[in-house]
Amino acid sequence: MKKGKKRQQQSTGARVNGNAQRKESWKEEKLVQIHQYLNSDPVDVDNLRRAAVSEGGLLTDELRRKVWPKLLNVNVYNLPARPSKDVRKNHKDFNQVLLDVRRSMKRFPKGMRADTRQVLQEKLIDIILVILQKNPALNYYQGYHDIVVTFLLVVGERLAIAMVETLSKHHLRDFMDPTMDSTKHILNYLFPILEEVDPELHDFMLRSEVGSVFALSWLITWYGHVLSEFRHILRLYDFFLASHPLMPIYFAAVIVLHREKVVKRTECDMAMVHHLLSQIPQDLPYEELISQAHSLFNRAPPSVLARRAALQSRTSVTINCFTDFQKTTRQQRPDSVLRRQLLRGRERGGVAPDSPLTGATASNQLVKMAFWGISATLGAAVLAVAQTAVDWAPEFIVQLF
Repeated sequence: MKKGKKRQQQSTGARVNGNAQRKESWKEEKLVQIHQYLNSDPVDVDNLRRAAVSEGGLLTDELRRKVWPKLLNVNVYNLPARPSKDVRKNHKDFNQVLLDVRRSMKRFPKGMRADTRQVLQEKLIDIILVILQKNPALNYYQGYHDIVVTFLLVVGERLAIAMVETLSKHHLRDFMDPTMDSTKHILNYLFPILEEVDPELHDFMLRSEVGSVFALSWLITWYGHVLSEFRHILRLYDFFLASHPLMPIYFAAVIVLHREKVVKRTECDMAMVHHLLSQIPQDLPYEELISQAHSLFNRAPPSVLARRAALQSRTSVTINCFTDFQKTTRQQRPDSVLRRQLLRGRERGGVAPDSPLTGATASNQLVKMAFWGISATLGAAVLAVAQTAVDWAPEFIVQLF
């Protein structure tokens, strides 16, 4: 019996080790593929999108710093300057932004030193204000800072400005109108999506009169405000950046569908159903739900849903601009080419003011923060992407903050 048990334990251990090895091998293969897409000329943005959507997403923060800008057509060698000291002066939104950022402590990694967090919070305020200052048509909303802080923590100050500004003009544009009308319009897609999959659940929620407001904070913060694990937020950001701007509402629908049984067991009362749905579970099967949302989008795209009477009363700037925006992302040059172009420009006339090579006199504290934010890459695959890392790394440390 003892020998049998020992053989069984050895067999179980071998299976576990084998699964772990296959998982690491799969990750390394995906890492190599993503770098190949990045090094294509033009950059293979369509395959980068597929990689961001597929299982595991972009795997590491280092990859996110390379891929996220490509998904938004942001040139990392032509970034905006850091906000000036007077960006807060007489800004109409300063007080509200200040209050929201001061309340954002839970959005920073556990264990981060208080002084480091305070420095980042000050930068978060300035990033928001400079974007609003440059784009008077954009209006601040509570929850916007939850999106901005995610980019700040992953890509640093200057790249966050460029990326969030682009995001605000496209994916988030409807949320930044002077009124909530456009946001309500986006929320109105929820029930038609539910009806497409589960008419019985759809009818139950209609009878309860719960509406879709329970999903508001999910939508306008890209779930950053309601999820406690930063890794889950990052996985969703991979997915949303690579997808149509309405994908967050499809993801809201699959969360509700995932909880279909418990919803139907609840008393058909507005307050009861709203309370249940507004408490988002923290143990969601994210990869499964991402796959379901992606499939559901292909099965019932916004163009089909928009034929419903409730969705015909308003035109979405976000939706209308997306196709043209998506086309522009397919014409990007790889970073190795952009870097050579920058160096040639330096040889002709010096470093451009908004080059990531400027600002090399960053304080020791912020340089330490930059190193704190860099993730380790995956072991054996590093050899396959070493040249890309060499092209990227020197400027990245400087441009982060």
